Amino acid sequence: MDNSKYLDVFIDESTEHLDTMYEQLILLEKNPDEISIIENIFRAAHTIKGMAATMGFDDLANLTHKIEDVFDRIRYGKLQVQTTLVDVLFNAIDQLQAIVGDISNGGTGKLSIEEIINQLEKIEKGLDVNNIVPAEVENEQSVKSLHFNLDQFQISVLNESKERGFTNYEINVQLNESCLLKAARVYMVFEVLEKIGEVVISEPSVGDLEEENFDRDFSVMLISKLASEEIKAMVMKVSEIETVHIETFNIEPYLENADVLQRVEQTEQSKETNNASIKTPTSKTIRVNMERLDMLLNLFEELVIDKGRLEQISIDVNHSELQDTVEKMSRVSSDLQHIILQMRMMPIDNVFSRFPRMIRQLARDLGKEVELEIIGSDTELDRTVIDEIGDPLVHLIRNAIDHGIEMPEERTKQGKQPFGKITLEAYHSGNHVFIEISDDGAGINQDNVIKKALEKNVISNQEAETLEDQEINKLILASGFSTNEAISDISGRGVGLDVVKNTIESLGGAISIQSTHGKGSTFSIELPLTLTIISVLLVELEKEKYGIPLSSIVETSILHKDKILNAHQHKVIDFRNRIVPLVFLNEIFNTPKSKQSPDEYYSIVIVKRGDKLTGLVVDSFIGQQEIVLKSLGNYLENVYAISGATILGDGEVALIVDSNALVK
Repeated sequence: MDNSKYLDVFIDESTEHLDTMYEQLILLEKNPDEISIIENIFRAAHTIKGMAATMGFDDLANLTHKIEDVFDRIRYGKLQVQTTLVDVLFNAIDQLQAIVGDISNGGTGKLSIEEIINQLEKIEKGLDVNNIVPAEVENEQSVKSLHFNLDQFQISVLNESKERGFTNYEINVQLNESCLLKAARVYMVFEVLEKIGEVVISEPSVGDLEEENFDRDFSVMLISKLASEEIKAMVMKVSEIETVHIETFNIEPYLENADVLQRVEQTEQSKETNNASIKTPTSKTIRVNMERLDMLLNLFEELVIDKGRLEQISIDVNHSELQDTVEKMSRVSSDLQHIILQMRMMPIDNVFSRFPRMIRQLARDLGKEVELEIIGSDTELDRTVIDEIGDPLVHLIRNAIDHGIEMPEERTKQGKQPFGKITLEAYHSGNHVFIEISDDGAGINQDNVIKKALEKNVISNQEAETLEDQEINKLILASGFSTNEAISDISGRGVGLDVVKNTIESLGGAISIQSTHGKGSTFSIELPLTLTIISVLLVELEKEKYGIPLSSIVETSILHKDKILNAHQHKVIDFRNRIVPLVFLNEIFNTPKSKQSPDEYYSIVIVKRGDKLTGLVVDSFIGQQEIVLKSLGNYLENVYAISGATILGDGEVALIVDSNALVK
């Protein structure tokens, strides 16, 4: 059977389940007794195993099967969750990631997994692997039988059957490797068993057995008066059965150990709840190639331009029916636009989710204690930006841990908490997304920065005397710049930061640095949403038209000249008890001063960037309009305070103002 047509789906789904395993394993280390977390990891591993077996990737299937076995022991109390065990499991998931990566690159998915398999087998047997500790279990037989997840009713039935002279059997049936119709063989085995007794429960469940969601073996609990040899002989008559193993089930430990029973019932309830939550979204999701979304967006951009032209024509001809039709078209296109753009947007959590595990490992390697706080992980960005921003963030976080956060002893001497804190925050501001990486570590030693910059001829002695704090901090973004005396395989603050800067700028973004020596640093990354269809307020400067994104605008106002104040040789206004600086756009863009320019009144657009405000002074307001944001091209890159251009309904070109660049 040719499974190649399913390869892309297999890779995508395997990657999603591996991400789930990473995230849940971090949570499990902090909450080792949380049954729902254990079940989530177990379920993800089980799904990968089933898909891998179907696709013929045996190494992937075997390794996930071993991970399943370990979590089976964890969820039924035979193994304690502690740091060393989590390390081994992380290594195992890393191996799974490597196998999936090899497959996605056209490989066979066959890698050396013997060592990690050996470690997992030792864990499963309760052997000491770097101080991995088996849990205290009062009765081995009770734990062995717990994989049936018996509820109170089933225990009562089994106990009563024993009192009436029946025997309770645990039966494990293994099918031949060559068996093709597994569900049919299971049905025939159940038919035989139901003639000689009563089947109480099966593992996997009957539903999973019918859907062939198992490997080659399954187990049942049978109540019967026949001897085990007779039962085995009758089951073996079914074709394509390899082995049948039968043991007498001991009900006593269940009756004595109520705590274990309660744990199993919680597991079953958690499983039912999680299954219910998972089944709903999978049936409503479809994977779409990004190229098709790009084509759809490009076609819609043309539609928006034509819609603007139609609106202008309907106004010019003053035809009521045409105007009604255009208005309806505008409403429909607005809804369509929202849907198309949402299809391209992804939460930045897709990037942030990889960092807890990375920080945990780096902190342990360096002997440091680090706490991570993530804020705004639901902030959405265009898929193209999401794909590119991951590596720069990884580099900044590694620098923060290695060079920023001090050792616990040093932090204690400075009166700080022994553990350092890294905050990763994302938020929208206007048509941009800001990502801030903050740490409460050593900060940037500006004297050392200047010293190194002079040594590497990055700046001259004369320039060094005039640099402000922000400019000194930005020196670490120079190529090859580092204040570390020793070369580290982790990184030093500044090593490779020129690559980070170049990557961010290639996305149309910018990076800024704030730091206080001894208190910490904050790296702020500004990124465009890359939404090519936006709503703007059209304004006029002399005879030129400009668009200001509505997402950046707080308010518009017309003020008398008497309301304009002067502070430090700059014009400002008092806006709701806040001093807001004014920026005159005709000066920024070198447009001729309008004859109608405010001798008496100023037309002002209040814009924001984060919590900062600035007033943009224009000649007049035209009105709100939906536009298609077009790039200015390679010859007009990095034009100050201009993010692009658009074609208006009358065919005129209007420039789009980058208000974030103008906020003081």
